[in-house]
Amino acid sequence: MTKDPLANAIIYRKVAETMRDTVYAQMIWAIDMLGLTAYFRYRVSPLEIVYELTGQRILFKGADDPRKSKSIKLSKGYFKCLWFEETTEFDGMDDIRTIKESVIRTVDQAFTFYSYNPPQSANNWTNAEALIPAKGRLVHHSDYTQVPPEWLGKAFIADAEALRDANEKAYRHTYLGEVTGTGGQVFDNLEIRKIPDEELNVFDRFMHGHDFGFAGDPDAYVKAYYNKKLRKLYIVDEFYGIRVPLNRLAEEIHNRAGNGIVTCDSADPRMIAELRRLGVQAMPAKKGAGSIEHGMRWLQDLSAIVIDPSRCPNAAREFSTYEYRQDRFSNFLADYPDKNNHTIDSTRYCVESESTARYATTFNLKGL
Repeated sequence: MTKDPLANAIIYRKVAETMRDTVYAQMIWAIDMLGLTAYFRYRVSPLEIVYELTGQRILFKGADDPRKSKSIKLSKGYFKCLWFEETTEFDGMDDIRTIKESVIRTVDQAFTFYSYNPPQSANNWTNAEALIPAKGRLVHHSDYTQVPPEWLGKAFIADAEALRDANEKAYRHTYLGEVTGTGGQVFDNLEIRKIPDEELNVFDRFMHGHDFGFAGDPDAYVKAYYNKKLRKLYIVDEFYGIRVPLNRLAEEIHNRAGNGIVTCDSADPRMIAELRRLGVQAMPAKKGAGSIEHGMRWLQDLSAIVIDPSRCPNAAREFSTYEYRQDRFSNFLADYPDKNNHTIDSTRYCVESESTARYATTFNLKGL
């Protein structure tokens, strides 16, 4: 704001009543830390901070009804900075998009900040959103160990250390901001990270799987590499789309799989035949009684499933948010829900040749 005389800022929390003692006080503290207190005027009705040299403002708003943001107007300049504090309090990205579309206008470059402690469940919308790669997006994770201790005080640190000793999992979530899970996650062997080109270039044999989309479900193709020695599966490429024309689907898969065999959902032999006609080496998965449970258990027993979120955002989202079904008392059942699992199904087909293989073991009996 001090560098751009037309820049204003607006800060949102879900509930307006919480703002004065949280983000408003935090901004006063930050201005003081920067040595700029003499340049700003603070008002509480309405809640705002004004830069006295130019009249630029920092506004504070509740988002109980996101549509109310459409009535916000500035007498001078534009909103260049938008901050959603405690983002997890919001109902989802639809509410946030409604606010952004109303607030961020007539400016070439704006900055949106989302701050929150990651929810315990990977299935929460904020954790899923953070996995989606977007141009210009930076995801930063920090915790209390990375700030000056005097900002926190001895009592805060003592409480953190006491919880660490009493309940290490709760400590990791509450104080380190880790997504520790609710106990219902199906895959606890995930590594969601970038797979650099130099690592990818040494992979020598890829496997391919495809799950057909029906009605509103997407077509989902995955490309993977399996390191048998380390028992690690690397998911390195995907195609994901709803109601994709057959010619384009065949082209997208062929561009990724080449002449490799693509193991497909056997529920639609007609689609497999059409893909083969269009040059894809499509083959039906064997399936059979217990095949889903066997394939899922095989994936769960791997030492790691490595997924590159920039190359495979949908696989990263589905694998990390997939949880066991719950009964009406919120108890987890040993049952895999058939929803939001399209890349998971295509991965099961992809690795079928490995997961169903029977390996012979040779024993050296010499000397016995």
